[in-house]
Amino acid sequence: MDQLPVWSFAYGLPPHLARIRCVPEDFRVDEVLGFEADGAGEHVLVQVEKRGANTAWVARELARSAGIRARDVSYAGRKDRNAVTVQHFTLWLGKQAEPDWSEMPHPEYRVLSSVRHRRKLRLGALKGNRFRLVLRDVTGPVDALDRRLQTLRREGVPNYFGPQRFGRNAGNIARAERFFADPRSVRDREQRSLLLSTARSLIFNSVLSERVAGGTWNTALPGEVCMLEGSHSVFRAVEADAALPERMATGDVHPTGPLWGTGETLAAGGAAALEQTVAQSLAVFARGLEQMDVACARRALRLPVRELNWQFDDRQTLTLDFFLPAGAYATAVLRELVQPYDSEEGAGDDAEQD
Repeated sequence: MDQLPVWSFAYGLPPHLARIRCVPEDFRVDEVLGFEADGAGEHVLVQVEKRGANTAWVARELARSAGIRARDVSYAGRKDRNAVTVQHFTLWLGKQAEPDWSEMPHPEYRVLSSVRHRRKLRLGALKGNRFRLVLRDVTGPVDALDRRLQTLRREGVPNYFGPQRFGRNAGNIARAERFFADPRSVRDREQRSLLLSTARSLIFNSVLSERVAGGTWNTALPGEVCMLEGSHSVFRAVEADAALPERMATGDVHPTGPLWGTGETLAAGGAAALEQTVAQSLAVFARGLEQMDVACARRALRLPVRELNWQFDDRQTLTLDFFLPAGAYATAVLRELVQPYDSEEGAGDDAEQD
């Protein structure tokens, strides 16, 4: 597989075109941790604004400036390189004094604040991300685009993993296939984790695409595994639950798809049959994940687009503001709204992490 499949669109292929990320300032991301720093401890929680830089590089630069090992710097999520992003890092300094960040100006990032904290940040340990995106050279009638935005705000979008997960030109998919054929060929732990994530994302997106095509991405199938909104708590739906359709319609619960691996999937009936059929079509990845003993999990099929607001600065420039929970991709929202002039536009270099 040398390119990404064209996964199904919930509202049809968008008729509008737009340019995305003409400059980094057109794609702004503000990380929301959902908690306050302790004010004491061996770690320092640092808030950083970066422009045109990837997260791992900034982490290494912070470690160098503080005179500590790179592995003693952690973060909750990777953020896109071709963007302006505000995110957090923790540095394990122990009793060592932190450096004077104001004396370390850098053209690609700056430290906005720092405070002592008791624990290191771990991947996924954030509430979500707030986005402000500017789309330029937008084509088509404004009223039609306004109606589509209202639909996205009301109904949400399919919760696809973004193209960032699959690498440039979907190269990570071929790499994952080679890895499963010879697991010893990849020794680096971070690279192995990346390829396992690629395989899980490919299966999940393929299941979701089938559900979108069948019109069931936002409703429950027989044997559905549902996830409570705002949490990762799941339960198997039962036919006798008369309240479930209304709970699904109001967004209180969401249908889920598989993050493939070993263990109890919980899905049954029609939901399980569909997932098994898709997994069989991608057997090299499904078997590879099982052989690597990756534990299965679930992910919501539907992504609510919270606090979605927009304004047309002129008939060809659209500014969007919205909030997404941890693990969600802004590209999942954009793909239901507009088509980029260039298929590579908007992909980014780093993924928002789940």
